[in-house]
Amino acid sequence: MMQDISARLREQAIAATRDLPEGEGLDALARALVRLGVAVSVTALDRQAIAEAIQGAFDAGASVDQVEEIIALVSGLGVHSLMISQAMVLAAAGERGLLDPGSPLDAERQALWDRHVGDDAFWIGFEQENPGFLTAMLRLCPDLFKAFFDYCAVPWKIGSVRARTKELVAIACDIAPTHAFGPGFRLHLKNAIALGATRRQIMETLDIAAEGPGHDGIA
Repeated sequence: MMQDISARLREQAIAATRDLPEGEGLDALARALVRLGVAVSVTALDRQAIAEAIQGAFDAGASVDQVEEIIALVSGLGVHSLMISQAMVLAAAGERGLLDPGSPLDAERQALWDRHVGDDAFWIGFEQENPGFLTAMLRLCPDLFKAFFDYCAVPWKIGSVRARTKELVAIACDIAPTHAFGPGFRLHLKNAIALGATRRQIMETLDIAAEGPGHDGIA
């Protein structure tokens, strides 16, 4: 099933990049960081692949900060559990009369929304790709809402890896056959294109993801 979804996402990427210039491919560092991201993803966690990817990243000239930034970025895949569940939890809680999903936001929640989302184009697009996720999480648990934004900001605060490369890493992790998460994939694909990723870079990223390790478990 995930293989089928991953294949459909690849078709979406081909369609979205059809009019892009072929351009240059991934440089050695970007390629190594994409491989690292795929290997260390929670949907893979292959010890040998991780060890090889770490060495490959250092061989390509990556700094310690860059390696840590990619790992921090990819560790955020855990928030996909929130993205899928929060609107469902809110709806179920509303049906049981545990809360009112349509009530006005209180002052605390409104302040959190204004601070973290507001009119930010990225988060508005994010909410469109994941309808109801942010608002549901805010209503259910303001502490979790704040923690989500704080954690997601870490790799961007480190800032040692180009934004375009981070988007390509995210694309690879989201389309990996062991994950196949369409909402994130489409968002990061759009961002990568906006940041100037070439068609060849995106296709090479998809190929790295397709060749990534499976998930045999950690003993």
